[in-house]
Amino acid sequence: MLRFYKGSILFTLVCLALAVAYGWMQTGSASGTMSLVWIVFVLSILEVSLSFDNAVVNAAVLEDMDDVWQKRFLTWGMVIAVFGMRIVFPLAIVAIAAGLGPVEALKLSLNEPKRYEEIVSSAHVGIAGFGGAFLAMVGLSFFFDGEKEVHWIKWIEEKLAVVSNIKAAEIALLLLALYGMTFLLPEDEGMTFLVAGVLGLVTFIGVEALGTILEMRDEAQKAAGLVVRSGLGGFLYLNVLDASFSFDGVIGAFALSNNMVIIALGLSIGAMFVRSMTIMLVKKGTLSEYRYLEHGAFWAIIALAAIMLLSARFHISETVTGLVGAALIGLSLWWSIRHKRKYPDAELDAAVRAD
Repeated sequence: MLRFYKGSILFTLVCLALAVAYGWMQTGSASGTMSLVWIVFVLSILEVSLSFDNAVVNAAVLEDMDDVWQKRFLTWGMVIAVFGMRIVFPLAIVAIAAGLGPVEALKLSLNEPKRYEEIVSSAHVGIAGFGGAFLAMVGLSFFFDGEKEVHWIKWIEEKLAVVSNIKAAEIALLLLALYGMTFLLPEDEGMTFLVAGVLGLVTFIGVEALGTILEMRDEAQKAAGLVVRSGLGGFLYLNVLDASFSFDGVIGAFALSNNMVIIALGLSIGAMFVRSMTIMLVKKGTLSEYRYLEHGAFWAIIALAAIMLLSARFHISETVTGLVGAALIGLSLWWSIRHKRKYPDAELDAAVRAD
């Protein structure tokens, strides 16, 4: 198992060394430096705890992608995740909200961290609406599937599969939730939240549409006898999904520090470990071995989406968010192990249906 994490461990050591150097430059004392290094470490743990379900979903999508696109996601996708979402994204928020250029926004983040934190935090309502809506659609689409045969929480999942026969039922459910949340917010914030949520929904539909178009093209090429090695749709989907997962981590990081360098180092370490978990799940075939693990991850996504939407009005600790996701995935893993012990020959349909 350690071989899957060698790159992450090396990356962690480099980031911690950078944190030590930066801490010494900023504080000039051993205690101040160690305090900043400790924050980097805690932020990395926070990122991993919030994103474990992301690793499971990533693995489920990557299993259907060819080796070329798998490698592209695990390399270029890593660059996008670390540099794009953990550094550029909050800077872009500041630049847009304060009407600053990229260089001025960077200077503000380094020289006026408190002002930088205030601007990023002020965009939380819109971020919560967009990210919550996108993640809600990801989770609901998994369960609103009439062809899904395996159910973990049967009394809920079987009913959702039946309701999925009603076209766009999950979209209607999400829109009702978004509209209901606007009554809990001031009028101006409510409109921001609703618009952001609709944009999150449209983004999900757009990514799904692009994936469908690319799949249709691939099928046409296969029918013509051509070799197909496409995974662009899955690549885009996973990067948008990762972006949605990173929203709460970026915002939540300000509870520990408003220093952009420290936040970037801590969240980058966590993102790297999530990538390593993804590789391990794909290479070891963990999802096929543990029957309900994927279900637990998607329930965790729905829980995270609900928490993100509610966070527009209520403060919800990142600890609670991480624990809920970990608990759901842990339960699904335990249930999968229980199923394996009960039905060693899981390929027997009769045994599967009897569970």
